[in-house]
Amino acid sequence: MSSRCLMKLTPIHWYAKDLKSSRVLILNRLGLHARPAMSFASMAGSFRCSIKVHRTDNQERVDGKSVMQMLMLACTQGTEIEIEAEGADASEAIAALRALVEGKFEEE
Repeated sequence: MSSRCLMKLTPIHWYAKDLKSSRVLILNRLGLHARPAMSFASMAGSFRCSIKVHRTDNQERVDGKSVMQMLMLACTQGTEIEIEAEGADASEAIAALRALVEGKFEEE
């Protein structure tokens, strides 16, 4: 392995120290359709940290700041998702996004 490749390696503990996550149920009747996906992505985009989301029954993670990727989760009412945030404002992002989902995206 060249020294150039070794320089790019980052210790695993560095990634883990700022990672925050929370599980939450999709409660609104219509699930995660276009409007709630746009609300989620817009709110996620207001934070500096990276935000990943996945269904708890599937480990494929999507970018929480992308409307299209959020729609690809195909979440219906009752689907449990996990929101993961990594970065300086991760705790604030998790709290805000969790409140948005628990508030049924202000739809009901």
